[in-house]
Amino acid sequence: MASSTLTIRVDEDLKREAAQVAEYYGLDLSSVTRAFYKQMVNTYRIPLTFAPEEPNDESLEAIREGNAFLASGKSGRFTNGADLIAEALL
Repeated sequence: MASSTLTIRVDEDLKREAAQVAEYYGLDLSSVTRAFYKQMVNTYRIPLTFAPEEPNDESLEAIREGNAFLASGKSGRFTNGADLIAEALL
């Protein structure tokens, strides 16, 4: 199978940050790009989503609880975030 070269233009900061993500997984950008194309061919789809991530059921329940607590007007156990974190680290 013959190889070809692909040249793309991308913002330097974006390239650097993407390379850091790829490196975290033990890959380089060329490997990630090849895997992306392979996934496109295998699924006949573009493996990207442009939709915002939806919260899961547990997160939605926590949001409802937080909203209900705020609406109740009650005060909580902590007066600020620093106190809450200090307690959580004990």
